[in-house]
Amino acid sequence: MSLTARAERGAVHLGTLAVGAAGPAVVIGGTGADARWISLRDHHGRLPAAGAVAGVRAEWAGPILVEPFSSADLPELAAAGADGVVVGAAWMQDFQLVRAVARLGLPVVVQRGPAATLEEWLAIADYCVAEGNDQVVLCETGSRVRAGSGSPGGPGGSGEEPGTILDLALMRAAGERSGRPVLASLGDDPALAAAAVAAGADGLLLAPHAAPETVAAAREAVKVVGAVTRREDPGSVLAARGAIDRVDAALAVLLERRVELAGTIQRLKPVGGFAGRDVDRERRLVAEMARRAPTLGEAGLAPIMNAVIEAGLRLAEGRRAARRD
Repeated sequence: MSLTARAERGAVHLGTLAVGAAGPAVVIGGTGADARWISLRDHHGRLPAAGAVAGVRAEWAGPILVEPFSSADLPELAAAGADGVVVGAAWMQDFQLVRAVARLGLPVVVQRGPAATLEEWLAIADYCVAEGNDQVVLCETGSRVRAGSGSPGGPGGSGEEPGTILDLALMRAAGERSGRPVLASLGDDPALAAAAVAAGADGLLLAPHAAPETVAAAREAVKVVGAVTRREDPGSVLAARGAIDRVDAALAVLLERRVELAGTIQRLKPVGGFAGRDVDRERRLVAEMARRAPTLGEAGLAPIMNAVIEAGLRLAEGRRAARRD
């Protein structure tokens, strides 16, 4: 997806959290995420909506989303202070429930049903709009795969057991067609987090009780890949500093990788270290980089890359000396 196409999409606010538009991708899930969510479906209606929200609110001041068990839960959700409602994939075409959810006036996350087409998925957002609620986020949940079908299972699956395949192209098309924010549902496995963000996801929906390490892995993917693929347009100093932090995270990952590759070259070159510097190659490298960073240009990039190259050479020479000792 082009940066321009993404920037044209609107944002939906889940409490203080903005999803979509020219902002960072978000993570919704368990402890450590940007927002939490609760599925009352998991409790088969035995957990009161107000009690569920209150339980999370006791330890979390940020946004809370809730997937209702039935329309009977909805009045409690609004009164309990939920910041959004999730319409689960299995209930996407429960039109009566969708309409009742939309009438609450809270933001609605619509998960795509297992076999729903793009048109059917987008039509559910239209049902919400018809009820006066335009605060809709689309969430790709994938399609179930039968055991032994030969298709891969869930993220990282082998196809030997039933699983889920995310359709990231469909998710991308949904965002472009509708102008709405889109999420990718990853469950308990963050393996596709980077791919989802690169494909245009405005956020990731993890399982409600995703482990902290799962949330951390998803947040790292969002931060690093998002810095490269998402053009942010911060409106405050605090937001701009957050965007810079994400770019710096991506830079750190790339610099670490570059140092390791440069170390490999130093081991393979007949003359390594500072004595083996190839100034002509460095000049060509800076010129090529200037095509991608025209604001800095060659004059601005040359001292930066000189510092990066020399840092790598010093590290390589230090490692060589340590091996000799």
